[in-house]
Amino acid sequence: MTGLNSFLEISFHELALFAGIGIFLGSIAEISLDIVALTVWFLLRRAVRQPKKAVSPQPLIDQGPFAVFVPAWREADVIGQMLDAAMVSYEGDDVHLFVGCYPNDPDTVSIVRSREGPKVTLVLVDRDGGTTKAHCLNNAYRALLAFEIASGRLFSGIVLHDAEDLISPREIAVFRENSVRFAMIQLPVCPLPKPDSRWISGHYCDEFAEAHGKTMIARQFIGAALPSAGVGCMFRRDAIAALAARNGGEPFSEDSLTEDYELGLRLGELGFTSAFIVEADSSAPGFVCTQAYFPHELASAVKQKARWMAGIGLDGWSRLGWGRGWAEIWMRARDRRGLSSAVILLAAYLALVIAILLWLLQGLSGRPLFVPHGFLSLLLWTNGALALWRLSMRFLCTYRYYGHGEAFRSVPRVLVSNAIGILASMEAVRLHLSSLRTGHVRWEKTMHVFPKSKE
Repeated sequence: MTGLNSFLEISFHELALFAGIGIFLGSIAEISLDIVALTVWFLLRRAVRQPKKAVSPQPLIDQGPFAVFVPAWREADVIGQMLDAAMVSYEGDDVHLFVGCYPNDPDTVSIVRSREGPKVTLVLVDRDGGTTKAHCLNNAYRALLAFEIASGRLFSGIVLHDAEDLISPREIAVFRENSVRFAMIQLPVCPLPKPDSRWISGHYCDEFAEAHGKTMIARQFIGAALPSAGVGCMFRRDAIAALAARNGGEPFSEDSLTEDYELGLRLGELGFTSAFIVEADSSAPGFVCTQAYFPHELASAVKQKARWMAGIGLDGWSRLGWGRGWAEIWMRARDRRGLSSAVILLAAYLALVIAILLWLLQGLSGRPLFVPHGFLSLLLWTNGALALWRLSMRFLCTYRYYGHGEAFRSVPRVLVSNAIGILASMEAVRLHLSSLRTGHVRWEKTMHVFPKSKE
């Protein structure tokens, strides 16, 4: 028994020390970003409260239509509803939707074909699916070029959406008003709470509330390039043309699992400006955004996050490098922390399990309970205080987007986020090794549900 106790104490000490230092460094970096975000929120509130000076109206600039790309592989369950709702949202807007479908997906093709008309074009991808989302988008881009030649009109910009998205009626107005200044515009993405999946689907609410309610705002403030979320984002026509010229005529990188994330960073490298815009709106949730249901089952959530981790955390090192300047290096390092965070969290949970075993064994044997001391004790107490700060920020961000109900759930849902992150990191390594072995990537998509209304 004494040997077992010694082994467990040593194991706990090493795991707790490793995890504690990792959590401390990560917390300091994250709290630094929190401080930037809080500063921006304060400045914005002051600007809103101050009286506005009269401004001469800006002359309207004649702009062309906007193209909307919707990649659809095995989306028969949602694509019809999405296109019908999009036509309502885009009523009065000068837009045209290019919906990419695969020849070996007749159900989706049939539904999209039934919606073809003045604002919708079915784009049959040149290979059977599924390939990659980027390959589907490149087919849509070629269809756009042919459409421009046939119609004699040039598009002002390209908007990306997924087949399950609920689109704000003011989306195009925001893009049109700001596209002269910015080559890429990202609107907030607001996951819809799913009543029957408060924990798995619900944790996306917390993460996007932080990512788009705090991180993107802070990132913009410090001057780092903004990544695209792949939905609710607009790329100006000249920016897409520049990306296409750089990539052999195809703007979307077909060898990437996260082509949407890369687009924004590559535009920054080319010198184009980008913006994350939060504009108030009278309809729920109170600002112009894209809403959708996110995966509500564990396997689907793990699959989706594994794709993000593999594309950003593993492939991103070689594909994108580190950029220039402290802000860019900081943000890219933060983007790629998923795998290292998962390892640190796994070590922390293992240390907790060992501590519980130690206390049980020592309680049964009547020995004094093991208590960390010295540097490790200080580290654990410090991390506990930092964790309270981080939970408070998550609560605040979720509250700003969803109100107090989801905000209170966001605290215990951290455990769900951590568990999914650990499982996804293992799958991400498998995906990465598979792509290295085969030399190509696959569209690791998840099944979708379309919301009946904004909730």
